[in-house]
Amino acid sequence: MKFGARMLKTGIAITLALMLAKLLELPSPVFAGIAAVFAIQPSIYRSYLTVIEQVQANVIGAIFAVLFGLYFGNNAFIIGLTVVLVIAINLRFKMEKTISVAIVTVIAIMESPSEQFVQFASLRFLSILLGILSAFVVNLVFLPPKYEKKLYDAIVEQCEEIFKWVRVSTRHASEYNTLKDDIDKIKENIIQIDQLFLLYKEERNYFKKVEYEKSRKLVLFRQMITCTNRALDTLKKLHRHENELQELPIPFQQLFVKEIDDLLHFHEQILLKFVGKVKVQAPDELMEDFSFDRKKVIDTLFAQHRPGDEEHEEAWYHLMTLVSAIFEYSEQLERLDTLVDSFQSFHNEVIVEEANKNS
Repeated sequence: MKFGARMLKTGIAITLALMLAKLLELPSPVFAGIAAVFAIQPSIYRSYLTVIEQVQANVIGAIFAVLFGLYFGNNAFIIGLTVVLVIAINLRFKMEKTISVAIVTVIAIMESPSEQFVQFASLRFLSILLGILSAFVVNLVFLPPKYEKKLYDAIVEQCEEIFKWVRVSTRHASEYNTLKDDIDKIKENIIQIDQLFLLYKEERNYFKKVEYEKSRKLVLFRQMITCTNRALDTLKKLHRHENELQELPIPFQQLFVKEIDDLLHFHEQILLKFVGKVKVQAPDELMEDFSFDRKKVIDTLFAQHRPGDEEHEEAWYHLMTLVSAIFEYSEQLERLDTLVDSFQSFHNEVIVEEANKNS
């Protein structure tokens, strides 16, 4: 785990909650600090949703704690029963994420002195509410990271890792166990990329033009993640069928390596094109040598296969699954390339229109 903005925000939120609780002379300010921990979120939108849900959970917990405390007392059995009921109600209303703060509210209120139960219960309820609001203020002041850049950088990083292993694997230079471990790490990192995508998707925009651009970028990033998954799928199949690939004739292996390299080159160019580091349309005569030739792969594959050749029959069938994965990867890349071209063409037109208006 790395030290990040969320850890810093948590510390600041706890400090703010404790300071305000002491300033307002609320009893047991520690409950304000505890509530602030549960309310910290990585984005403003999630923080807003969390505040709404946690205030509701806090009210539910407080109502049951006061009612059971007044009528049944505050012994350990009653507190436990109240907690169970509050958990059940939160689950009924699908507020699973707020169960923790509701439990804290119940314990904080029912642990209040019985002589001035209602007064202390009210003050502790306000302490927890203060902690939730303190965390929301910190989330508003400390702007969340730019998830668009983090998402793009994460995708590029994993793609580069996949490209490296694919190139090594096609040349039969990979070490089996090391590659297997790295594939598992890449899978975990892609799960984190999916989470980043959700955070980016949840970011709110306040201008219609920016919102429209954001919707187009969401489609692009979703397709980038799809292409990353297809590249990983190709790597997994290369890893699984490495021995079968080695048994095939050398001319086909040479063609296979060349076409996969062209596919990786195409993927790299698309990612660079998205951030404006390469031209939208490269010269056709230069691209021909680096374009994936699906027809050539199929023709060569069937030319190498001889019906009745039992020695290579099993290897040939295994290779078909690999070729199928490569074709799927190629199709997804073509879709991504079209989306990037469309996106950049559209926004270039917008820039020109704005320039014309201002001139």
